[in-house]
Amino acid sequence: MRLITLITAGRAAGQRQALGSDTCGAFCGIIFGWASLVFVLKDLGYFEGLCQPSTTPSPNLTLGSDCSGQDEQFSLVFTIGSFMNNFMTFPMGVIFDRFGTTAARLIAISLYTGGTLLVAFSTPELAVLLFPAMSMLSVGGILLILTNMQVGNLFGNYRSIIITLYNGAFDSSSAIFLIVKLLYEHGLSLRAMFLFLAACSAWHLLRTFFLMPRSRIPYPLRSFLYGGNAAFLAIA
Repeated sequence: MRLITLITAGRAAGQRQALGSDTCGAFCGIIFGWASLVFVLKDLGYFEGLCQPSTTPSPNLTLGSDCSGQDEQFSLVFTIGSFMNNFMTFPMGVIFDRFGTTAARLIAISLYTGGTLLVAFSTPELAVLLFPAMSMLSVGGILLILTNMQVGNLFGNYRSIIITLYNGAFDSSSAIFLIVKLLYEHGLSLRAMFLFLAACSAWHLLRTFFLMPRSRIPYPLRSFLYGGNAAFLAIA
């Protein structure tokens, strides 16, 4: 006979963990909204020095600028960032399995915060900072979602639903850069918005130390250290 015993605290903790989808929905996959951020960066003059006078007249018979070099640099930033997002999945998984949730999330938070600060303090003259910034945001985001997916283990038969919820939230986070673009059009500075995103790392730290396990949430469930306290879950 299969006996499943869940203590009330463990179940309540699992329900709170589901709210972690806001982390994935707001932070983990923001690089995939890159096209919206490019609009802001072009308006600020990033890589503008790569634009050359066009030799082909425009329809109004005036010579414009050929900014294909600028576009190539923006494309390269996204290509490298999205490559790191996929390429680093395996090594990030190794870190997660080897060192546990707390260590993995602290690395992810450090990468994410560093990436947002690099964008915040970048300038058109220091546009090259976008390369490490987007890579750090990508790797930090993929590591955050890896540590969040284990939350599905707390929900028994609904495990797959929770995991797919996190996946959907990861993809929807691409809207963050669209929001950045809209706020920029209404007068907010790029620096202020990315400093705010960096400050949101405090929320990640709170979840790491008070809502996430120190090692991993096992499956099938058994006793594990949860937010500094032992939760005892038995499955026979």
